[in-house]
Amino acid sequence: MRILLVEDNLSLAEGLVTLLRQSGYAVDVVHDGASAEALAAAESFDLVILDLNLPQMDGIEVLRKMRARKNPAAVMILTARGTPEERVRGLDLGADDYLIKPFDIREFEARIRSLLRRQAGLRDSTVSFGDLVLDQTARSFLLAGQPLDLPARERGLLELLIMRAGKVVARDSIVQSLTSLEEDLSPNAIEQYVSRLRKRLAPAGLTVRTARGIGYFLDRADPKGAV
Repeated sequence: MRILLVEDNLSLAEGLVTLLRQSGYAVDVVHDGASAEALAAAESFDLVILDLNLPQMDGIEVLRKMRARKNPAAVMILTARGTPEERVRGLDLGADDYLIKPFDIREFEARIRSLLRRQAGLRDSTVSFGDLVLDQTARSFLLAGQPLDLPARERGLLELLIMRAGKVVARDSIVQSLTSLEEDLSPNAIEQYVSRLRKRLAPAGLTVRTARGIGYFLDRADPKGAV
């Protein structure tokens, strides 16, 4: 999942980016409102974490412009401005959540997981396909009842596939979801991740199929082993 962090406190921003990337999220970060508004208009994000006290453009104005453009990204306001009037204003303008600084990091992570589940149209914290189960709270997989340990990129790709099981996930969507603007992901790299996932899933009768020229989708394997 791809996240835009908008925070002008550089030390806090650095800490949150490290935390989010260690959890497997693709994260871009900016430190002023004008940059946030421009990036949100040009790129696709699943979640925007938005401070309000920003240079160049207030976070409320960033939110207003996003919603005026019908930007569908979930927005979590993260701010020290926590009066009831300000919370109501932010939520009425289209924010999905409002967290007051200082905050507990466990609550911060739990709220992100909840927003991303909601963004994906999922109410339950677990998603299953055949013998493959994703626990979104722990961000972990079980395959035939056994833990499936995966590197961050492969785990992120499998999350995308299981949340859209049976539907094709376009290569462009994979790149956008798994990388920040500072990173790159070539078609060959994606194919390598897919190949590794096929080997991991094969014992449970599952596979990742290729939609030629489009992308990939999670499916049940057949006796011929077609991909």
